[in-house]
Parts: sequence; C-alpha cells; structure tokens
Amino acid sequence: MSDFLLSSIHYFRIPVVNLKESIKWYSECLKLKMRFDKGELAVFEVGTGPLLVLVEADKDSRGHFLKDGQAEFSIGFTTSDIQSLHDYLVDQHVTVESIMEEEGHRFFYFYDLDGNKLQVHN
Repeated sequence: MSDFLLSSIHYFRIPVVNLKESIKWYSECLKLKMRFDKGELAVFEVGTGPLLVLVEADKDSRGHFLKDGQAEFSIGFTTSDIQSLHDYLVDQHVTVESIMEEEGHRFFYFYDLDGNKLQVHN
C-alpha cells in the first residue's frame, strides 16, 4: 500500500435546478464533453482532471459555501489563456468578475446558470 490512502479525486458534483438547460450551458458555453446523461445527473470530462457531475437538485442548492456571508467557490478550473477565456465568457453573457492577481497568480470568478460560483486560474 502506498503512503496515501486516496490516489486522486474522481469527480465533483454541482447542484443544478434544470439539468437539461445546464447540460446545454456546460456543453456549449464551457465546451465540456459530456460522457453520459442518466436523466437525474450528467457527467462531463474536464481535460485530464476529475469528472464534473451535474445533479438535478432543489432550487436553493448551490455548489459553493459562505464565509463571512460571502460566497466561496468549491471548484477551481485551470486555463492556459486566462484573458481569452475571460473575454469569451463575457461575450457569452456569463456573469464574470474581473481578473485579479495575487503573487503572480491570475484568476477570476464566474457563475453558472444556477449561480454556482466557480474559479479559473492560470
């Protein structure tokens, strides 16, 4: 047995209100490849990372949490061209925050159709 009991993260689950609309948004807007749709959940590939699973949930469910009353993201994506991705998401009418930089690390936050707060960095 290795020093680690767990070897990787297999998937992340995000709650969505309307699975069909969210499948379309994640497929068309984020250009993720859907592996399968089981009706109550859909599984997407995200490059070489963990799978992203959309789960139809109650309307007030979110895939982020609150810290000091502010939404904190649970999932951070990576991109090789943060400015182009930011511009693209703005053009797609996605709610996107400004690109920020901390200690040479550039990132921004954006929100899916259900208001799930997500991050992307390079």
